[in-house]
Amino acid sequence: MRHIEIIVPFAFLPASMASTLLRDLHAPALATLISRAKMPPRMPEFEPLARVLPHGAWLAWQFGLTAAIESGNSPPIATAAMQMLGITPGTGVWFILNPAHIHLGLDHAALSDLRQLSLSNAESRALFDAAKPYFDQAGKTLLYGDAGTWFVRADNWQTLRTSTPDAACGHNLLPWMPEGEHELEWRQLHNAVQMAWHKHPVNAAREQRGAETVNALWLWGAASGSLPSLPAIVPYTATYCLSGWMSAFGPFSPDNQQTCSALELTRNPPEHGLLLLDSLLPPALSNDWQQWITTFNLLENNWFAPLLEALQEHTIDRLTLHLSNDTSLITFINDRQTLHKFWIRKSLARLQS
Repeated sequence: MRHIEIIVPFAFLPASMASTLLRDLHAPALATLISRAKMPPRMPEFEPLARVLPHGAWLAWQFGLTAAIESGNSPPIATAAMQMLGITPGTGVWFILNPAHIHLGLDHAALSDLRQLSLSNAESRALFDAAKPYFDQAGKTLLYGDAGTWFVRADNWQTLRTSTPDAACGHNLLPWMPEGEHELEWRQLHNAVQMAWHKHPVNAAREQRGAETVNALWLWGAASGSLPSLPAIVPYTATYCLSGWMSAFGPFSPDNQQTCSALELTRNPPEHGLLLLDSLLPPALSNDWQQWITTFNLLENNWFAPLLEALQEHTIDRLTLHLSNDTSLITFINDRQTLHKFWIRKSLARLQS
């Protein structure tokens, strides 16, 4: 069977915006797919303060990382991310550290979307060099991964509960901050780094050109050792367009393609493929709903319409859509039989929670 699963974060409409957004969407192919699809039981609703968004939790579950999610923690992805960047983790407990910008409002602090930081490798290296002595002094090994991703070994922080950056983005930060026995140790180290960066030349230059300063580090993703052996965890024969921290799962797939088009995918369909379409994430996290509408309509033209056509022409046998928002994930399963339900009117109504 040629089966493609697609996960589309923030394609499931927030209840408060649903009626307004639906009026401006033009997605007849998606309407056909979701109105006629079979729907398995929904995932339980996520708590508003969950430390990982539903799409991230779902993907972590697919690769066997269930315990951390069920215990209210971020996915233990640090060592997989290290391996993806060519770093051998060795022993110990490793966390991801993302250079970040925290916006200080009148009554709370909020984490900006990391995708908008646009930090160059040279800038990140300079900030890393300024931060490293503080980690050395604290007895923590700090490693550079890439411009947006560093790693710290902190064995005694293993029980800290942390959050993915996307879960925390745009909210009052307090509920998403690292929490647990050694949270004070982390805060003290973090504060020392923040002070060192306050007047750093990198931030002075960024401020002068109107870019967000790098004034924080986001700690999450604690893991030790490596992910389980491949035969135990790989549910897919191919993965496509995995990005951000979710790209760390890619190397565990027999066929991992970082970029792909609908034409390329349907020309050589996998036995069981997973495709991530995450272009709705940035506008949703920033509440830019006009851009969200524009992006949604592009997904219709570039992906949903070609994939519906591939299903109709029997190029693929099954198409499963996983659509989410900040608290829900809903699944739609289509095959040749569901498409024959011609008496069901095409509608996007099922996008509403």
